[in-house]
Formats: sequence, structure tokens, C-alpha cells
Amino acid sequence: MTHDPRLALLRAALDAAERGWHVFPLRPGSKRPALHGEKSCPRTGECSGGHRKWEQRATTDPDRIRTAWSRAPFNVGIATGPSGLVVVDLDTPEHKGSSDAPDGAATFGALCERAGQAVPDTYRVRTTSGGTHLYFTAPAGVRIGSTAGTVAESVDTRGWGGYVVAAGSILPAGQYEALSAPETVLVPSWLHSVLQPAPKPAQAPSVAVAGQSRRYADVALANETRNVVTAQHGSREAALFRAARALGRFVAWGDLPRHLVEQALQEAGEATGLSASECRSTLRSALNWSITHNSRRGATA
Repeated sequence: MTHDPRLALLRAALDAAERGWHVFPLRPGSKRPALHGEKSCPRTGECSGGHRKWEQRATTDPDRIRTAWSRAPFNVGIATGPSGLVVVDLDTPEHKGSSDAPDGAATFGALCERAGQAVPDTYRVRTTSGGTHLYFTAPAGVRIGSTAGTVAESVDTRGWGGYVVAAGSILPAGQYEALSAPETVLVPSWLHSVLQPAPKPAQAPSVAVAGQSRRYADVALANETRNVVTAQHGSREAALFRAARALGRFVAWGDLPRHLVEQALQEAGEATGLSASECRSTLRSALNWSITHNSRRGATA
């Protein structure tokens, strides 16, 4: 009997949806979304009222899932935010491209120990790079975003604005593999505290000024993300570095959350062909520099 990868991947998508996790198709053999982008949006069907991105189009509807996965052996993406999940991504030194890089699992274990807790017994998935995804239930009514390197080096998180590749998905390097039963526990309180957005400054600018600053910051985020996506081969990393430097000041001033900038530029960098580790390293250094040198509004970086 011939193994049909399309049926296996459909089953993986349906299994995730049955648990209330919102799924969407990823390109066969890839981690990238298989849905159309804004530039090629037909403005019909789901997008008749305007372009809907992968996070908005992720679904738990079994009929929609069967229709989508009947077309190709798509890998399975889980939109963590709509699914009520926070997924901790623990990288390996090999994935970072350096034996000197910290091991994400060891680092996370040390963080748990420092908090006086054991590493939680929750749903785990092994990635094709040898890393691990730990799935947690997000607290009710709390919107937790995605981060890269905020918790610790080699420890990233996926919440709103992020997604993970589901168990059963197949990459050239192998298959994502479930290591336990799909039962998730609540995100640890110490981790929740780390992931909470920083409190607003006591002396906030007027509502009108703050609103204008945020609008300008949103436009800047869109423009810089586009600059990265359209960068020519050979100048991609430089474009990513410049974008992070430019947007870091808005993070320093409280106009943009750091996780939002990291997520947008990480996705843009990877879309140009840069590796995930290259993007993370460039973003971390450029953002840290910009935030440090733009502590006062009006400073230039």
C-alpha cells in the first residue's frame, strides 16, 4: 500500500483543528505560507472586504481544511494567537550555526530552575533541526505577542502574529514529530511576566501627540518591511540591518512593541532567503544598538 503524504498531512491538519487550533497551508516541503500575498490578492471570496493575511484566514473548519489540502500536499501551519497558544521555540547550537551558541532546551531548563519550577510537562514537538516546540495555553483574555531572543538567546516564542509548523509536516531535512500527547498546560507565570509588554511611562504624551506618533510609526514599519522584502540579492542583510536601526527608535519611544518589529522584519528577512538565524542575529544587534542610542525622543540613530 502506497503512503500518500497528502492524506497524512490532511490528517495532521484535521487533528490540530479538532483541538481548536487554527491551521492554514504551508508550501509543500516548506515552512512558508501557501496563501496569496497582498499584492496578488484577488479581493474575492474571503478577501472580498480587503486582503486577509494567514493569521486571519487560519481555520478550524474541517470542510475548508479538506478543500485546501485536496489541492496539494501542503504542510500545516498553526496560527498560535487565534489558537490560544503560546509556543516556546528552543533552538539547538547546530541550528544557530555555531557550537558556541547556547542550547535552547538547557537555557529554558535553567530559567525554570531559577523560577523554582520544573520544566512543564506539556505538548512537545521535535523540529527538523533538532530543536523543540513547547506548546502552552495562553491565559484567557490576554493577548501575548511573539518574541525573538527576548526570553533568552535561543529561546523564542510564538503567540499573536506568529505561527509554528505542526507535527507531521515534512521538510527536506525530515519531519516534525510529536513527542507527547497533545495536552497543553497554562503558560508558566514567570514566563507570562517576561512576555507581558512593558508598562507605559508615567508621563505619557497627550492623546493627540501619541496617536500621531503611533500612526507615523506604523507607516515606518510598513515602509521598512517593504524595503527588506524588495532588497536585491547581496544587499538583503544590509537592508534588514538598516530597517532594524530605523525602527529601533520607535521601540525606544514606546510607539511600537519590540516583538512586533522583530516578527515583521524576521518574516521579511526570511522571505528574501536569509536564514532564520541570520535574521535573528542581525535584528538583535541592530535593535539593541538603536534602542540604546534613542532613549530620548528626538535623538537620531
